[in-house]
Amino acid sequence: MRELTPQMLHSLKHYSREDFTRDLVAGIIVAIIALPLSIALALASGVSPEQGLYTAIVAGFLISALGGSKVQIAGPTAAFATIVAGIVAKNGMDGLAVATILAGILLVLMGVLRMGSMIKFIPYTITTGFTAGIAVTILIGQLKDFFGLTFTRSPVETMEKVEEVVHTFHTANWTAVGIGCLALAILIVWPRFFKKIPASLIAVIVTAGAVKLFSLPVNTIGDLYTISSALPRLTLPALSYDTVAAVLPDAFTIAVLAAIESLLSAVVADEMIGSRHNSNMELVAQGVGNAASALFGGIPATGAIARTAANIKNGGKSPVAGMVHAVVLLLVLVLLMPYAALIPMPCIAAILFQVAYNMSGWRTLVQVVKHSPKSDVAVLAVTFLLTVVFDLVVAIGVGLSLACLLFMKRMADVADVKEWDYVEDTGDDQGRLKPVPSHVMVYEFTGPLFFGAADKIPHIERNTGRNVLILRMRSVPAMDITALNSLRRLYEECKSKGIRVLFSHVNEQPMSVFQKSGLYDLVGEESFVPNIDAALDRAVELNV
Repeated sequence: MRELTPQMLHSLKHYSREDFTRDLVAGIIVAIIALPLSIALALASGVSPEQGLYTAIVAGFLISALGGSKVQIAGPTAAFATIVAGIVAKNGMDGLAVATILAGILLVLMGVLRMGSMIKFIPYTITTGFTAGIAVTILIGQLKDFFGLTFTRSPVETMEKVEEVVHTFHTANWTAVGIGCLALAILIVWPRFFKKIPASLIAVIVTAGAVKLFSLPVNTIGDLYTISSALPRLTLPALSYDTVAAVLPDAFTIAVLAAIESLLSAVVADEMIGSRHNSNMELVAQGVGNAASALFGGIPATGAIARTAANIKNGGKSPVAGMVHAVVLLLVLVLLMPYAALIPMPCIAAILFQVAYNMSGWRTLVQVVKHSPKSDVAVLAVTFLLTVVFDLVVAIGVGLSLACLLFMKRMADVADVKEWDYVEDTGDDQGRLKPVPSHVMVYEFTGPLFFGAADKIPHIERNTGRNVLILRMRSVPAMDITALNSLRRLYEECKSKGIRVLFSHVNEQPMSVFQKSGLYDLVGEESFVPNIDAALDRAVELNV
């Protein structure tokens, strides 16, 4: 599975008519679920309703066709809503298209360079923190439509939106609130009695019917947006150095977030079906899908956990189900899109409230806070707050930096240097110790030797009366150049005082550093011995 081969090719080898029937049914059901979500997420992202469908159609089809997962369903997701809205507000639709294309190129490169496994190095606290932060920003962004507020300005940042909600709350439209509460009630109650038909679709139909039938003073999508049922068309964005420079950080964030979310979704899917996805091929497919989505007027896409789970539960067996889902949405776009104008904005807000709630993972958040070290909780809290107060670019950058610093501190705390007066006697069946000869010093290093722990390497600042120093390195898995320079300094100090240095049990990576740096040749091959017994024997020979 390491080769870059789409899962589609593997699935079709033993594909049957029965499999196609299951994929067809699952694809249609997933499309029904994706329809209101795609529209809602497009509006939350600050783009037109049909662009959400363009994304689900183009990216959804290509990612299923080329991806490394059997059952992954891709499309617009809540994780990108605040990022996309910010890019559109600052750099326009061309800026969004350029950022998404660049992100697609980055994702393809990540897959080609076999970086699928590198995603595991993103700490869980960071993904939990920014996911909860995105959920809060989505919720705040929908308060205006849920309460039917009349804003005096158009804020972009989350905290500015909070301020505007407070200042304009006296303009609340309580009829809109009633429609929003009706939608929320349907979203909560309907799934308890009816599993097959998505609650979001029922909420859309009921609230749109109520607003139209009773001529209620509630804004609908058609009141705020021009609805188009035109097919997605290939459009090249205006490309310039200034645009690329402006959106490159956002492109990097989109790529990282798409990689994390899609691979997490694929892992969840693997657990549900007992399979294994090809992470590198999935990244390549995500890159191609995102670039194509941007070229056809869409927004960023990634694997959607909820839609993927719905695909599995409804019998989806292969990538064909995801392709069927995209085709069904294409038919809806052409035949039924004008009816989207009737959907009330408070209903869209209610759907996104539920998306935010499900996305927040508050139970997981509570467990992490309760059972994690304070340093991990600090990383989570910082990532969460920066996501809400600033943006995801800042949150991920600062969160990763803080997590790396804390990790290095932990590794430095683990690293230790201890002087031994007695060492194990390997010839003693009872495991007793034997004394170190009087002319020998034995220091044992434990843990990785890197710049954070280099200061623990001792000094030989005065004559000790002993003429051999043994450095045991059996518990040193890795070493960097900073620690090597400290060892070089220790060697020079010993040499100036006539003390011979022996290195015992040097592992593969540290030995490679010794050899590449030239210190191995400087000290001499005979100074590197396989174990402590050989080191003590050599020390005795040197004293003769």
